[in-house]
Amino acid sequence: MSIALQFAGVSRHYGAVKALDRVDLEVYEGEFFAMLGPSGSGKTTCLRLVAGFEQPTAGHIEIFGETAEGVPPFRRNVNTVFQDYALFPHLNVLDNVAYGLMIRGIGKAERYRSAEQALELVALPGLGKRRAGELSGGQRQRVALARALVNKPRVLLLDEPLGALDLKLREQMQEELKNLHQQLGITFIFVTHDQNEALSMSNRIALFNEGRIMQVGTPQQIYRQPNSRFVADFVGSSNVLPPDFVKRLCGESRWASLRPESIYLSRTDGHQADVVGASYLGGSTRLALEFGSLRVSLMLASGDPVPAVGERVFIRWKPEDLHLMEAGE
Repeated sequence: MSIALQFAGVSRHYGAVKALDRVDLEVYEGEFFAMLGPSGSGKTTCLRLVAGFEQPTAGHIEIFGETAEGVPPFRRNVNTVFQDYALFPHLNVLDNVAYGLMIRGIGKAERYRSAEQALELVALPGLGKRRAGELSGGQRQRVALARALVNKPRVLLLDEPLGALDLKLREQMQEELKNLHQQLGITFIFVTHDQNEALSMSNRIALFNEGRIMQVGTPQQIYRQPNSRFVADFVGSSNVLPPDFVKRLCGESRWASLRPESIYLSRTDGHQADVVGASYLGGSTRLALEFGSLRVSLMLASGDPVPAVGERVFIRWKPEDLHLMEAGE
């Protein structure tokens, strides 16, 4: 499997602020790779370094084996889709899509033919004469995608492109992006702060915090096997159990993660806990419990009986679902 992108000890500083701090990373050709993290964690800085909009303070970047430092954006075989789409309001859809080809000196007939093909690829055939202002948010997002794809990049950079869409349209576009990735087979690098987007769309995830990568892995690894409290807390909801409590449970003095859906109620035996709250979520109910000195939560499926607040219950889980973490922070 060839490497599409490699960071080796890459840092980006703005004065005393370390936006990116000694990052090592490899993204493989053809991956749908997500960069996930809170605002200010360094993920967008990473994307801008790949695009060529920023230069590293230290370290080395390679794109398909070629040094990227000092190479201007227009000479990199990457294209970016931005959250605000950055469409030209004075141009129609076809000219927006064909703009990059025009800059490269491609003839009018050829660039319009390529632009039409790109619009068909994103399910917008026949809309070339419309202005950007006449389109819905979802259509503008597709036009931005077509404009990035018309140049046939080897890497497509997506900077929170679904952030401006409502929930239903965002979920629809998630599926369309996954299908488009499978159809094209090129490398997608997707920046998001939305954990559900990262988990549902990507092959692998890099989770950022304070300019560093906390963990890299498949969605299943990140969710089921977090290596630290930060990862367990940020991705999904987790019951993070402290070392002294875990030692009483299994004999090891380490921080542990226990996902709410891994805990279930038992009629007769298990660990005693007191119900302190219940939240109906439509397809499930989140039950809040006092478990020894801790408050933990579990998920009940729709239709399961919900114990009353104040009731004492027994809870259980499979031993393999109690995940002992590598780091405390």
